[in-house]
Amino acid sequence: MIYFIGAGPGAADLITIRGAEILRRAGIIIYAGSLVNPEILSLYASGECRIYDSAAMTLEEITAVMIDGHEQGIITVRLHSGDPALYGAIREQIDILREHNIPFEIVPGVSSLFAASATLKTEYMIPGQVQTLIISRTEGRTPVPENASVALFLSAGMVQAACDELVRKGYSPDTPAAMVHRASWPDERIIRGTLRTLPELSEGIAKTAIILAGDFLNDDIHTASKLYDKNFSHEYRNSRIHP
Repeated sequence: MIYFIGAGPGAADLITIRGAEILRRAGIIIYAGSLVNPEILSLYASGECRIYDSAAMTLEEITAVMIDGHEQGIITVRLHSGDPALYGAIREQIDILREHNIPFEIVPGVSSLFAASATLKTEYMIPGQVQTLIISRTEGRTPVPENASVALFLSAGMVQAACDELVRKGYSPDTPAAMVHRASWPDERIIRGTLRTLPELSEGIAKTAIILAGDFLNDDIHTASKLYDKNFSHEYRNSRIHP
């Protein structure tokens, strides 16, 4: 099994219990050395574990280590900062694992988004004032497309209205959509469809669910980030383009 684990925002004790337990059993760990606190490895990785810093590695080198670990029957961890779902560049790695029929699991982590609000001793939602949080970044060497992923909390009982509103805001009725009911609980339920079909598919679910919509749910989209592109230079790695 390959595990993608969120290491948390930085403090070594803000990794999840599940993530720490898997790290202790891992024989191979590939960690984002430019972002992950190395103290996490000191605390949780075994002395026999093979550790790779991905900062200077390419996508091909990272996935080659994963595939080799799988073939040897070694528990292999890809350790990302924060939560892997936010700017983790895991989709391109997952695509390659799927091509090789290699099983994987994602263990969520505490995002710096939530560590920041905790440090500020506040919350992002103020009743009657603010109920929407936008997560984005400034455009730099890589662009920021106009498409946006959507996550709606506290809306399961109004799924038809929620989907209709997204369509009115410009999303296509055929935009991939999903509802996750009681995420991570033993009776977790996942419903996939589109903005057109999700209300009918999720009938009967009225609470403890999150509605998700956007092209990130389309498994047929295969695009890679620049972070581990061998032709892209950054602070920790020069381009591998050969003249």
